[in-house]
Amino acid sequence: MPQLAWLDDHDLAFPDPRDALKDPNGLLAVGGDLSPARLLNAYRHGIFPWYDDDQPILWWSPEPRCVIDPRTFRPSRSLGRKLRAGNYEIRIDTVFEAVIDACSDRQDDAGTWITSEMRDAYINLHNLGYAHSVECYIEGTLAGGLYGVGIGPLFFGESMFHRVTDASKIAFAYLMGMMRESGCPLVDCQIENPHLTSLGAAGIPRDTFLNLLERYVNQPPIDWNQLSDAAREEPRQFL
Repeated sequence: MPQLAWLDDHDLAFPDPRDALKDPNGLLAVGGDLSPARLLNAYRHGIFPWYDDDQPILWWSPEPRCVIDPRTFRPSRSLGRKLRAGNYEIRIDTVFEAVIDACSDRQDDAGTWITSEMRDAYINLHNLGYAHSVECYIEGTLAGGLYGVGIGPLFFGESMFHRVTDASKIAFAYLMGMMRESGCPLVDCQIENPHLTSLGAAGIPRDTFLNLLERYVNQPPIDWNQLSDAAREEPRQFL
């Protein structure tokens, strides 16, 4: 029977994700830290942190794994109308801290798990060039967005927020377009929920996900600076 592993601050190795608990689904390990080296090693092996302020760091690899293929993403009819209206602006990585703070302040049914420790860790990853934000502006004001981690040609989504209805969906649709144009084979959405399902995400077997990671994580990374320039100069190419 799989045993829950306790990590220390020195050994960056994780147990095999296939040994994660079935109940709660995907819980693999406890402890360690949120250093860039450990976080990147976790993502490379299909593992992510998720915990509350009153808990130790918890590491997860659920079965099934929720993903979306950017090549097959199609916006809903209503979202398509908003995308075509064009009364918004898309920016990349211009206010990462504001995006993660807005995600942390979110007060919907999904709640938030972004502790201050988490916030600092992902800002650190952003400063190192691994964490990225896609931002939707309406009338010059940040109206919605999302952030996640990019490794190789893959993107690991973390959280999204909106202050204007559907602004986060607009940012998500642009993320799909940018990932499709960049040759990204999948965007990791971690755990299924109705909102992600409505956007086209679906669960795949964990083994399938891990095999895809092994194939892609060491390939050349996406050029996010180029994406930022393209979003500013020719944003409609991603629709």
